[in-house]
Amino acid sequence: MAGAAAAAGGERRAALTAVRTEGSGTPGPGGGTPPPPPPPPRRRGLLAGPRPGAAPRPAGAPRCCRRRLQNCLYNVLERPRGWAFVYHAFIFLLVFSCLVLSVFSTIQEHQKLANECLFILEFVMIVVFGMEYIVRVWAAGCCCRYRGWRGRFRFARKPFCVIDFIVFIASVAVIAAGTQGNIFATSALRSMRFLQILRMVRMDRRGGTWKLLGSVVYAHSKELITAWYIGFLVLIFASFLVYLAEKDANIQFATYADSLWWGTVTLTTIGYGDKAPQTWLGRMLAAGFALLGISFFALPAGILGSGFALKVQEQHRQKHFEKRRTPAANLIQAAWRLYSTDVSRGYLTATWCYYDGLLPAFR
Repeated sequence: MAGAAAAAGGERRAALTAVRTEGSGTPGPGGGTPPPPPPPPRRRGLLAGPRPGAAPRPAGAPRCCRRRLQNCLYNVLERPRGWAFVYHAFIFLLVFSCLVLSVFSTIQEHQKLANECLFILEFVMIVVFGMEYIVRVWAAGCCCRYRGWRGRFRFARKPFCVIDFIVFIASVAVIAAGTQGNIFATSALRSMRFLQILRMVRMDRRGGTWKLLGSVVYAHSKELITAWYIGFLVLIFASFLVYLAEKDANIQFATYADSLWWGTVTLTTIGYGDKAPQTWLGRMLAAGFALLGISFFALPAGILGSGFALKVQEQHRQKHFEKRRTPAANLIQAAWRLYSTDVSRGYLTATWCYYDGLLPAFR
């Protein structure tokens, strides 16, 4: 088998030598120069694509510029990196200022000035967010699944795009009422102000925060369910026993619902103080269940905290792995190419035979 491989390699080297001799214009047996060989067929790459090194087919300049602009705007708006965070920081400052002014507009001493400033800021945000929404939908055409009017409609149905559209409509309604002299005067417009808070949600358009929280909860779902189940049992038992001890002597525990409210406030360590046991039996039961219940009600916080820490460490390891993966792959490919193109290994035709016409002088 080794002899056959060596013979195949010898035949191949002989064929390459013959091709070089013909290409150098050596005179034939009759003394004349043989006619030039016909041009070789155009080499094609895998899946009938153009071979490596072939010049790409020139595309129209306007279309290329438009695609490049779409890619740039889409990366700035959907996948911000580097200087693109400056724009998103500006948007966050606008949203936060609107939220602060909304708070001050509910205070009687600052209501007039806050309403005037909020009216101007709402007008600015309508212009900024309206232009951003249009540009965002147009730039989504750089992705194959969002091309055409159907693709743009599919992009507009994404949750964050729906939130942007709803907030935009709410802001237009507020401004329309303000131009009629009723700046935030009606109770209907004041009730719509909660939609402005949704602008804070749009800051994390890729949903990284919610994905991290969901992955942590899913990974520790069994521990969380166990802790919540035991805490719920402690709550209903404590509330029922305190209700039996206090219902005849304390009017604050007239019903079991009152006792459940007291148990929830006590075991979660909120402690409003609106209800408290008055009998010694009720106080002893409340003290015992408070010490027992706080252990189980505090367990979910510890489980989530440790889960977040482990998830962040896992993400850091994944980032380091991705940084090492590309250099390692390039090193392996370069080593294999050097090994397979060695002239002493003529039987390795699967990887370098395709490049015979490109690299004949280096063999």
